[in-house]
Amino acid sequence: MPLTFTLDPPLTPELRDGVLDLWTDVSNAGGSVGFVPPVVREEIRPELVRHLVAMAEGRTRLLVGHDAEGRVAATAFLALNTHRLMIHWLWLSTVMVHPRHQGLGYGRDLMAAAADAARTCEGVEAIRLTCRGGLGLERFYASCGYKEVGRVPGAIRVAPGDDRDDIVMLLTLG
Repeated sequence: MPLTFTLDPPLTPELRDGVLDLWTDVSNAGGSVGFVPPVVREEIRPELVRHLVAMAEGRTRLLVGHDAEGRVAATAFLALNTHRLMIHWLWLSTVMVHPRHQGLGYGRDLMAAAADAARTCEGVEAIRLTCRGGLGLERFYASCGYKEVGRVPGAIRVAPGDDRDDIVMLLTLG
């Protein structure tokens, strides 16, 4: 059964906790969302709070996918540019699908829903995101229409002696 996506859902305690649980589970499954396992909810909470503040200030929008049971199963944050020369594109970050739902096409569905959401943002013509090298993520994003436009070798230090490339991807909206 497909996920049900909502852009800018009402921020309830249940939604906040659902996003926090998703972020924790994705991180502990090895997902490239800013943390290295093992991680607990309280380590992620401050980063989620930063996202929530940006949402309250109107700088960031939240896209949430719920599964058939109503649980938070996927998210992406759309961060609007505030620089006057860059307002024609936005950043997509913290792209997550719960491990129990991976391999079902929900990642593609999330990326399509994110592109649709970006099209609702006045003047936005493109989406940029970054991904961690070494996991094949750039191939997934390329299959969703993104093109690699930059790479910083070794910019992400996952662990001592384990540096990964920071890869910049771009989707032009049309």
